[in-house]
Amino acid sequence: MGDVQSIFEHILNSFANESLPLVVEDGHSEELGQKEGENEFRASNIRTMFVSAENGQTLMESKQIRNLSPPSEKLWILLMVLGCEVLRIGQIGLGMGCDMGSNGFKNKMESFELHINLLMMFSIVSSILSTGDGQTTNFNVLDYGAKGDGKTDDSQAFLKAWEGLCTEAVEAPPALIIPSDYSFLLQPLLFSGPCKSNTVHIQLMGNVVAPDNLDAWINCSTLYKWLAIHYVDGLIFNGFGHINGQGSPWWDNGNVERKNCSKPTALYFHSCNGLQLRGITHLNSPRNHITLNGCNNVTLSNLTIIAPDDSPNTDGINLKDSTNVTIQDTTIATGDDCIAINEGTFNVNITGVACGPGHGISIGSLGNTEDYETVEEIHVRNCSFNGTQNGARIKTRQDGIGHAKKISFEHIIFIAAGNPIIIDQNYFGAEGGCKNKFQVSDITYRDIQGSSAVEEAIKLDCCGIGCPNIVMDHVNLTSSLPNQKVLAVCNNASGTSSSTLPDVPCLSN
Repeated sequence: MGDVQSIFEHILNSFANESLPLVVEDGHSEELGQKEGENEFRASNIRTMFVSAENGQTLMESKQIRNLSPPSEKLWILLMVLGCEVLRIGQIGLGMGCDMGSNGFKNKMESFELHINLLMMFSIVSSILSTGDGQTTNFNVLDYGAKGDGKTDDSQAFLKAWEGLCTEAVEAPPALIIPSDYSFLLQPLLFSGPCKSNTVHIQLMGNVVAPDNLDAWINCSTLYKWLAIHYVDGLIFNGFGHINGQGSPWWDNGNVERKNCSKPTALYFHSCNGLQLRGITHLNSPRNHITLNGCNNVTLSNLTIIAPDDSPNTDGINLKDSTNVTIQDTTIATGDDCIAINEGTFNVNITGVACGPGHGISIGSLGNTEDYETVEEIHVRNCSFNGTQNGARIKTRQDGIGHAKKISFEHIIFIAAGNPIIIDQNYFGAEGGCKNKFQVSDITYRDIQGSSAVEEAIKLDCCGIGCPNIVMDHVNLTSSLPNQKVLAVCNNASGTSSSTLPDVPCLSN
C-alpha cells in the first residue's frame, strides 16, 4: 500500500494552505483545513457529513459549494477520488457526502489498492494536479466592469475580458473567470478565435442569464444563437455554474411570430476542436441548449440540461458536421430530443446518459436537403430512457438521399418509454407515399430491456431502398401498462434476431 499512500500524501501536501468548508454534526459551520506541519486533514476525525436533512443529519447548502475558490475545488475532486458520494440538491447545486472518520481514509486507501488499477489512479491524480495550478493568468469579468446583479447588461465586460484572454500569449492556459455568488445578464454574444494560446479556459462558477422577455432582447429578428463560441481550439469550459436561457417567452410560437423573432440556441460552438465542456447546468433554452457545428475531438461530460417537457424544440445536445465526439455521464430532461445527431457526424460515443422527459436519442432527422447526407459510427451505451416520447430513434424524411450506418444501441434501459426502438423513414409524412433514397443499415440493438408505454414497442418503418442488416440481440421489452402486450411491426427491413421479445417478424432467428 506504500505506493498508493505516497501518491495521496503528495496530493495532501500540495493542498497545505487550502481549506474546505464543512458542516459538522452539531450544525456549526467552520473552515477545516490543515495546520502547519500536519499530514492529514483536520476533518479526518469528524464523522460527517451531510446526506439528507430527512435523516436528521446535516446538509451542506449548494451555495457553499459554489462559493469555493478554484484551488479549493481540487479538494472536492480529491474527495471524489477517495470515494465520496456526489449528491444533487434539488435541480441545482451539488453536494458531497463522505465518511472521513478515524478509519475512513485508511479504508478508502485499501479499497483503491484492491480495486483500482494504479495506472488509472495516476491518470486521475495527473488531472487533479494539472487543473488550476496557480500559474494560470486569470481574467475575472468583475475586473472588467461586470456587475453581476442579474439586471445590468454585462455583455461588454465579458467581451473585454475575452479579448484580454484571447490575445494573451502565455504558456499556461489563460482563464476567463465567472465567479460564484453573481448572476450576469448577457445579450447575444460572439466569443471569437482563434486565440494566441493553444488552450484557453472558461470557468463558470456563477450564473449567466438571458433577458427574461422578448422586448429586452437586442435584434431578436436576426437571432439564432445566444452565446456563440467560434474558432476556439483547446477550449476547456467547466464549473458548477448555470447557463439560464429564460426561454419561456420563446416557447409561445404565436408570441415569437408576432415579434418577428428567431429562436436562438443557448450555447453554440462552431469549429471548436479539442473542446471539453463539463459540469455546467443548462436551463430553459429558447431552442437547443447546446449545439456543436463543425467541431472535432470533443468531450461533453457531467452536464445537467433541464427544460419543461412541453417546451418546443429544446434539444439537449445537437450535433452537426462533427467527428470524434464523446458524451458521457449527463442528465438531460427537455421538451425535445435529449441528443440529436445530424448530417455529417461521425464517430460519436454516448455513455451514461439519463434521458427523460424528452424525445429520446435521435439520429436525424436526415434528408432535409437535396445534398447527400451521411451519419456513421454512432454508439449509444449504458443509457436510460425514462418517460420519453421516443427511445432509440432513427428518423429520415421521404425525399432525402444519403445513408446512416454502423449505429449501435447497447445496454439500454427503458422505463415507460414511448416507441422504445424506432426507425421512422416516413418522418413528416407527405402525400404520395415514401420515395426515400436514404438507406439505413448496419444497426445493432443489444442487451436492451425495460417497458414500453405504447403497444408497438419495436417499429422498423423503412421504405424506398429499405433497411438491411438490422441486428436484435437479447432484447426484452414489456408493457408498462398492466395486463397489456407489446408487439413489433416491420416494413421493408431485414436482418437477424436472437433472444428478442416481442418477436420481430421481418428478422430471421
